[in-house]
Amino acid sequence: MGRWMLHLLSGLGLLVVLSTYCHAEANYCFAARAKSCSECLQAGINCTYCSDENFNGPRCDLYKNILSHGCSAALTITAKSAMSTVKAVGINTSIKKSQVYPQLMTMSFLPGETRVMDMEVFAPDKGPLDLYILMDFSNSMADDLDNLKRMGNKLAELVGQLSDDYTIGFGKFVDKVIEPQTDMRPAKLKQPWPNSDPPFSFQNVIKLTGDEREFTSKLQKERISGNLDAPEGGFDAILQAAVCKDQIGWRNHSTHLLVFSTESAFHYEADGANVLSGILKRNDESCHLDANGNYTEDVHQDYPSIPTLIRVLGKHNIIPIFAVTNHSYSYYEKLQAYFPIAEVGLLQEDSSNILQVMGTAFKNIRSKMSIRAEYAPKAFKTEFLSAASQTVEYGAFNFTPGHIGKLKMAITAQRMISDKPVCQVEQEEKEGTMKVKPTTFNSGVDIRASVVCETCECEKTPDIKASKCHRNGDLVCGQCRCYNGWQGKFCNCSAGASAKDTSQCIGPGMTEPCSGRGECLPCGNCVCYNPEKYEGEYCQYDRTSCQRFGGFLCNAHGSCIMGQCTCIEGWEGSACECPKSNQTCLDSKGGVCSNRGKCVCGRCECPHSGFEMTSTCEPNFQAQLGACESTRNCAQCKAWKTGKLKAEEDCAKCPFEVEMVDELEEREKVLDSCSFRDEDDDCTYHYTADDPKVPTEALKVKVLKKKDCPPASLLWLLPLILFLLLLLALLALCCWKYCACCKGCLQSCLALLPCCRRGRMVGFKEDEYLLRQSLLTSDHLDTPMVRTGPPKGTDVVRWKVTDNVHRGPNHPQALIKPNPKETIQFPISLRLNRLFSENLSRPESRDAEQLRKEVSDNLNEVYKQIPGAQKVQKTAFRMQRNAGKRQDYTIMDTVLSAPRSSYPDIVKLTERNVQSGNFHDLKVVPGYYTVATDREAAGAVEFQEGVESVDVHVPLFTKDEDDDKKQLQVEATDVPLGIAEIGKRLVNITIIKEHASSVFSFLQPAYTYSRQDGVANIPISRDIIEDGRTQVTYRTRDLTAKDKKDYITVEGDLTYGPGETQKTVPVRLLELGEKDGLLEDKQVKQFVMDLSNPRQGAKLGRYPRTTITIADQPEPSVMMFKKGTQNFTTSDPTYTIPVVRTRNPDSPATVKWRTKKAQRFELSGPLKFAPGETEKNIVIDPKAHPGPIQPETFQLELFDPSSNASVGERKTTLVNVTDGAPKSPDVAQMQERSFISQKASSPGGLLLSPANPKAKATGPRSIHLNWDPPSGNPAGYKVKYWIYGDPEKDAQVLDVKTPQAELTNLYPYCDYEMRVCAYNAMGDGYNTDIIPCQTLEDVPGEPGRLAFNVISPTVTQLSWAEPAETNGNITAYEVIYTPIDDDMKPVGAAKKVKIDNPKKRMLLIENLQSAQTYQYKVRAKNSVGWGPFRDATINLASQPARPLSIPIIPDVPIVDAEAGDEYDSYLMYSNEVLKSPGSSKTPSVSGDDYTMNGKWEQNFLFPGGSATRNLSASSSPMSTLSSNYRGGAGSFTTETTTTYMSGSGGARRLDMIGGGVHTSEVIMRKRSENRGYTDENIRDSIVMGDVSSKFPDLGGFGYTGMQSSSQSQFSYSLSQGPRARTQSSDVNEALYNLDRVLQDARLSPGVPDTPSRLVFSALGPTALKVSWQEPHCEKDILGYCVLYQLLNGGDVKRINVTNPAENSVIIQDLLPNHSYLFKVKAQSQEGWGPEREGVITIESAVDPKSPLSPMPGSPFTLSTPSAPGPLVFTALSPDSLQLSWEKPRKPNGDILGYVVTCEQLHGGGDVRSFQVNGNSAETSLTVPNLTENVPYKFKVQARTTQGFGPEREGIITIESQDGGALSQYSSQSMTRREVFHMPTEVSTRTNVSHTMLNDPYFSGTDGMMMTTQHTESSGMVTRQITKEVVQRSVMGGTTVTKKMFYES
Repeated sequence: MGRWMLHLLSGLGLLVVLSTYCHAEANYCFAARAKSCSECLQAGINCTYCSDENFNGPRCDLYKNILSHGCSAALTITAKSAMSTVKAVGINTSIKKSQVYPQLMTMSFLPGETRVMDMEVFAPDKGPLDLYILMDFSNSMADDLDNLKRMGNKLAELVGQLSDDYTIGFGKFVDKVIEPQTDMRPAKLKQPWPNSDPPFSFQNVIKLTGDEREFTSKLQKERISGNLDAPEGGFDAILQAAVCKDQIGWRNHSTHLLVFSTESAFHYEADGANVLSGILKRNDESCHLDANGNYTEDVHQDYPSIPTLIRVLGKHNIIPIFAVTNHSYSYYEKLQAYFPIAEVGLLQEDSSNILQVMGTAFKNIRSKMSIRAEYAPKAFKTEFLSAASQTVEYGAFNFTPGHIGKLKMAITAQRMISDKPVCQVEQEEKEGTMKVKPTTFNSGVDIRASVVCETCECEKTPDIKASKCHRNGDLVCGQCRCYNGWQGKFCNCSAGASAKDTSQCIGPGMTEPCSGRGECLPCGNCVCYNPEKYEGEYCQYDRTSCQRFGGFLCNAHGSCIMGQCTCIEGWEGSACECPKSNQTCLDSKGGVCSNRGKCVCGRCECPHSGFEMTSTCEPNFQAQLGACESTRNCAQCKAWKTGKLKAEEDCAKCPFEVEMVDELEEREKVLDSCSFRDEDDDCTYHYTADDPKVPTEALKVKVLKKKDCPPASLLWLLPLILFLLLLLALLALCCWKYCACCKGCLQSCLALLPCCRRGRMVGFKEDEYLLRQSLLTSDHLDTPMVRTGPPKGTDVVRWKVTDNVHRGPNHPQALIKPNPKETIQFPISLRLNRLFSENLSRPESRDAEQLRKEVSDNLNEVYKQIPGAQKVQKTAFRMQRNAGKRQDYTIMDTVLSAPRSSYPDIVKLTERNVQSGNFHDLKVVPGYYTVATDREAAGAVEFQEGVESVDVHVPLFTKDEDDDKKQLQVEATDVPLGIAEIGKRLVNITIIKEHASSVFSFLQPAYTYSRQDGVANIPISRDIIEDGRTQVTYRTRDLTAKDKKDYITVEGDLTYGPGETQKTVPVRLLELGEKDGLLEDKQVKQFVMDLSNPRQGAKLGRYPRTTITIADQPEPSVMMFKKGTQNFTTSDPTYTIPVVRTRNPDSPATVKWRTKKAQRFELSGPLKFAPGETEKNIVIDPKAHPGPIQPETFQLELFDPSSNASVGERKTTLVNVTDGAPKSPDVAQMQERSFISQKASSPGGLLLSPANPKAKATGPRSIHLNWDPPSGNPAGYKVKYWIYGDPEKDAQVLDVKTPQAELTNLYPYCDYEMRVCAYNAMGDGYNTDIIPCQTLEDVPGEPGRLAFNVISPTVTQLSWAEPAETNGNITAYEVIYTPIDDDMKPVGAAKKVKIDNPKKRMLLIENLQSAQTYQYKVRAKNSVGWGPFRDATINLASQPARPLSIPIIPDVPIVDAEAGDEYDSYLMYSNEVLKSPGSSKTPSVSGDDYTMNGKWEQNFLFPGGSATRNLSASSSPMSTLSSNYRGGAGSFTTETTTTYMSGSGGARRLDMIGGGVHTSEVIMRKRSENRGYTDENIRDSIVMGDVSSKFPDLGGFGYTGMQSSSQSQFSYSLSQGPRARTQSSDVNEALYNLDRVLQDARLSPGVPDTPSRLVFSALGPTALKVSWQEPHCEKDILGYCVLYQLLNGGDVKRINVTNPAENSVIIQDLLPNHSYLFKVKAQSQEGWGPEREGVITIESAVDPKSPLSPMPGSPFTLSTPSAPGPLVFTALSPDSLQLSWEKPRKPNGDILGYVVTCEQLHGGGDVRSFQVNGNSAETSLTVPNLTENVPYKFKVQARTTQGFGPEREGIITIESQDGGALSQYSSQSMTRREVFHMPTEVSTRTNVSHTMLNDPYFSGTDGMMMTTQHTESSGMVTRQITKEVVQRSVMGGTTVTKKMFYES
């Protein structure tokens, strides 16, 4: 017990620290505004109540505040909690079972209190172990099963190494025996594969047993089985294995391991919705095994969800081990992260390594332990700490088996639960027993925890009719509680008329009662209007007017009370700006301000001295390269009068004096001990530097009186030296005599003389380098430096390089000085004292990762001395060739970001650390370093003994803005170590930027080849600018297609000779595997081929990458007529009509043709294309048919293509036969040679087509077109031009008089097509063929809206969307962020970051200044230049911190609604990341980033771009949506598949009349040729009605569409509604009775009431859906009548609705921009009821020439003269949005304001109302306190002098970034408002919202109603609806889908 008390006391000590931290948030006691003593004590820990009768301050506050306000400590009341240990049996390590200590405790907590307890855990060395193997028995695992059978004995040996008491069991699984998971044909149900067992879901084969022989023998009998789809039903098996404890045989006190072996992905919850027999119910998490161990509910229950599995396995202490193959490894690797403890191992294809995988997993599991608290009541939060009180991540306790592990647990009682005080929640939520244990243990610590909700004893004994209360009330706990009729603090004021004197509410110096901020109640009591803001006896104090510090009220460390800051514990000052602690003033030795200064307000005030001081008044020698270096010159001049400062006036400036001593103190006793060589006499002097004893004195420097000088020369050597000199002179004379003819020989001889050799020499080997930029393969050049002379000894040579030395001092660029405060990148290289290994060259390897972390930690520690330096980045490792004896050592390259002005300091600091051999704790090799900027660099190299040459790694500073010819100069500056002298000091490097001689590119960005082709031939083109030889490298890389599975990878070089322009690279394609062949929904197989390293002056062109798609079936050929019109004359002998074929020309194909509307013949026949043929002709002989040949026009049509072909866009051609003579031979010959366009020239005078048309882009928005005039006299020319992909009939026409034209106002970087024809008096001549041309690029537009993910007050993740108008290919982005003040003025240096990868539109910015507002600006760049900035301003400190997450692409969140509270924030995604290629369609996602053919595309919002988007969202019912966008006002395709329940029913109609189940697939294609609108696409809604609450709460599915702020993409979410009807008949009966009470008494009994609501929904600019709510009527409704007419008069049109179940009609052919009056009334047997009226207008853009015809594709919306404009929603945060609308155009009366109501769409919560005053053109309202992912319905009504107008409704959901129901990650705008710059200068606004609801009155099955509001602005677009009927049949194990189209 004594030991436990010791633990308890240490825990309590930690508790004090934690409680102090916890209460640094806010003064919650005062904020509670408790009305009684008990309420005060229940507000939270440390809340104190003052019971003093005479106390005037706030009675409930923190204890210290109560005392400071004058309350006596004896009269304070506080609450207390307790903790005790009930059972604490010590751990016995001799017992081989898991144990914990203590075993049982009781704890009580005050609200907000935290308690810490010590725990001990023990896991035995070889404890009991249960191992259950669960294996996939699908056919593809046959070889895996065989291997497992052979390993039975080895498996037992492996488990025996882990435990002396083990059991082994075995289970098998496949999938649900139901379609489409299993082939249900009888033969396949009996034997799906040869020699296999029938299919099954899960079977427990071998119960856990310790008998090794029994296990092995039973395993030998097992045979494989099979199923259809690739994902398996393993989750069913895992859940049954966990919950069926007795059947499996799990033991109580053993470790439970479950090995899950498969090669496929998994099905999970909601995949059961994709069975053909119906939707399965949810898994009930119960055991359903029969006597044979078979799972019996597989066809009745859905798969379990992932959160369910996590919870169930945790509950039963089972640790999963996923042993999976490479095909599915990535899925299970992501799944592993969600389990507390789980392992994933990579199996070989045949599972031959399963024992090694299991062994590794066992070892990993034993090395870590996860502690969790189970069954914790909702009021408690738990956290686990190490023995050193450090927070430990989940699963990261490293306890050694066989030893006792110690940890701490912190338990906190929450003060509030869901905005409700904890003492007001249910008892079970604040009291209970939690079990704390490791996940692998069965035993744990039981903690009985409860929240203390104290009540005050003084409330039980009030002083009745107390004299203090003037006998008019009771005195309770020191304050009066007045009787009725009495008021005031002491109940001394009657509530009569005399008490209403407001003068009592006017305080001293005030003029208004209650300061104008409150209401004056009787007896002079002020009640403040806004008590959250105003307080005081007269509301005289503003709670926001206290002093601020750093922009924060009371520095965020206190509360504003009664006009003054009341600081929390540990802070003081008028604005709580000063910490009481001196922790921030402690120096490195633990003293306060180094005993030199004073600690004032948390900062040291240091005295002035000659040295730079740190913030704690320590001399900052580090900033000056150490104490010795900083005092060297002064010490030398003071002591010896020598050195740099020997001049008297210079030496006098030194801030200290020296003391000459005979002996120096020991180094350990002083600050630093120094030694330097005096250059004047070559002697070495020594001195010490130390801090003064008196802080105000100068530094103490003591110099040793005696120098160390070299010994004197020996005189006796002089004769010998003279003799040698004479001898050498004689030798020199001989050399000169015999070598006079050779200067080199003379020099060689002189070099032999010691006096002439001058020691060692170092210098560069070369004088100059001439480089061509196009040939550079690196941004560095290795320049050799050589050494001559004796090779003994070491020399270190310092060098520097300067960029652009060719520019003179007056060069314009040289005159531009860089900003010294600008943050730039400093590349740094060091040689580590570590040999290089191959692993270090792979950045992802474990060795590289560990070394990278070690380097970063140590370099950051060193460079933090540089002001403004950031952490190092981009660390990589390499070897340096030609580095002498060190070339096997590792070179480290990294990048340091710091202010430009810090370059000299960085060089000095780097050199000093390199010389010492240590960078903090990192060992480096002395003598080598490089530090560079963007324009200069410095470094050093080392010559070791015996080394004669080393390379200098020179940066080349290549930049886009470089001159065409630039020069760098490398200089060897000095030799700081060694005796060598510098010879060849300089080397010049010239770089010539030359224009490319060739351009390499793929012809297309994507290709498709069939597996049956066997080979994909990829062409690579070369554009020749300057002819010659050149090379390029090609290489393939995997995407979804895998090397050696789908294709054989290739790489190599292509060499092009002179004149060669194209070569082909063959890539072998492999046959489809047997397993993949069975999957219907296979993943698209793709790989990419990249071009790189162009040589000999070449560069890469438009498509340096192409994506190859492998089609399992050959891509169909497309056959169509070559031209849309054919022209012939009656004199032509034959009519030859060409048909062309594109795609897959290597296989035969057939198509039939026929004539239509011909006068003399009806012809037809087949057209057969042989392999390789791409063009065939249909030849018609007009003479072969009866009758004279006359001018006529007829059509030819292509139809019925063969199975491997399809008919293209031009499936018909128009044949014009005109009257005319045969062509002359000359004309015919010219046509054959293509000198003139092959058009018929008629005698009627029609002109031929112009010849040689040429188009050239002259700018981003202009094209110049010219041509040769045709023969004849043309009066002018017509130029048609249109965007490629648009129909030619929508082309714009330009009329010109000369043979040239300027096309202007075009889109930048857009493909256009043109035709030209001449005209004369006879009409238009013939058109030229199509002339293509692409406009030039222009600078991009501004990026999309900036989004911030706030990680902490100093770290944010900034992201942005691609510009809506890229105007070319984006190549880079630039981010600039600047600290600014409240006036938006900069208060610091702007920092600039360039991002060269255009795909990475995200930046993590760290180390921002806390509480500082920054302006962030982002702009994009393409080949033209930089576009405009998009900017945003944010202060991170004012934003809620959100954890940084990179989520899996979100689609439909799956949240376990039945899980415990610890899974409230759990989120799993159903998307392709967790799906195999063949997984079921529901739910799934594809294409979540805008990638097309592997290339990033996101330009569908501007012309010329294209993108593909497929989304699907699924639940029950299912809905999928896919969209294809084409830019340039082109095609716009939307495909929607909806399965829905259709039926009818009114507000009280519970039966389904004329209902039923209807399933359809709807493909909506938006093209230019047709228009039409249907009710599937409702655009806008206005509601008119008098009872706003008559629509029932709509439960079920909410479907919301939005545009993401960061990626301009649509995302859809379906929120799961109730599974059955939620409203009972009792509720409906109550509504019925309420309607009866509200009915108009004047109506005759049985006559219907007025329809209570009229809803107008726009389907298009001329189509409208009118809906109404069934009126109340005592008798059956027989039908309805809808009347409508133009508001300004006209015919009244009537529509009779005879089916009473129908309550809507669709009205077509309305006039745009015209107001209509609608009337709706109902009929019963008693007659017609009164009408409901409404006026409505569909506003749309119209053709100015035809104002009654809407412009195709133009935006439209509903309006009514008295209804507010459309609602626009903008999300401001996860819980608030801004709602805005425009004022009614013609309100009924003057507008006084608006009424806005908000309610949850599916019920729950109160209806909130807002009053908005004013009459502005556009009004907005901010709505707070919303909930993420909950759909809300908003209504807006105008309030006028005549009453209320009609409502405008809108439904919106604020959806979290990851779609999670409880996520707090980000906020996004729900309705996107943007202005696109159209070429015709039309500004449009886009509002997008979608809503899908289900009708709560369908019985049994959920129903769905879908409405969408969608305003497009994509140019000339209309809509065509095509319905598609799908028939499915199962043939040969494959599902075949046949689609038939019909027009609606």
